[in-house]
Amino acid sequence: MNDTYGKLYLIPTTLGDTDPLNVLPLTVKNAIEQIDIFIVENEKTARRDIKKICPNKEQSSLTLFPLNKFTDISELPTYLEPCKEGLNVGLISEAGCPGVADPGADIVKLAHEFDIKVVPLVGPSSILMAMMSSGMNGQSFAFNGYLPIDKSERKQEIKRLERLSYEHNQSQLFIETPYRNNKFLEDLCNTLNGNTDICVACDITLPSEYIKTMSANDWKRNNVDLHKRPTLFIIHKS
Repeated sequence: MNDTYGKLYLIPTTLGDTDPLNVLPLTVKNAIEQIDIFIVENEKTARRDIKKICPNKEQSSLTLFPLNKFTDISELPTYLEPCKEGLNVGLISEAGCPGVADPGADIVKLAHEFDIKVVPLVGPSSILMAMMSSGMNGQSFAFNGYLPIDKSERKQEIKRLERLSYEHNQSQLFIETPYRNNKFLEDLCNTLNGNTDICVACDITLPSEYIKTMSANDWKRNNVDLHKRPTLFIIHKS
């Protein structure tokens, strides 16, 4: 790595509206205090998060580069130009850890290509925290993101991943758009074998946190409202 370059700090944020210092270590606060250039998904929420973590930091001193679905990919190399000038840059996710189920991975890849040191900071990851608390196989698991919206395709994919879980003893994780969570849990229960375990990990680290693992058959008899609540779903067939 080029010692004259600044570093790219991967800065985690909270998973919802909670006190940042309840879930983020002091190293995150120290990094934000020392950095004025950030790559962010949404400027408004990034400014809010920075203010919550470092209330005395001057907002006028910040330079924010947008990284979201509207960003022209050809602009990304310019975001790391400050590093080549010896300045540190922070990459902040909307929730949780940058680069994991997050567009920030593109910036991290570029940093490696440009010989810029990447510094990951500790913070909450909903994927890892859901696995930790699921009781499922933490030695072998896969995050699958969103499943198909089409009903037939979704059913086929759920069954395929259930077979994969059984054949390889591998836990399978998914997420869904929060307003479709209840329907997604219903689809899992109606598609999976009745003995296949499902973990629902909702509102992780928040006061309303709900984490429960039981069989598909047992979930059919359980009434939980997941509507518009950030949720991880994990299945495992033994």
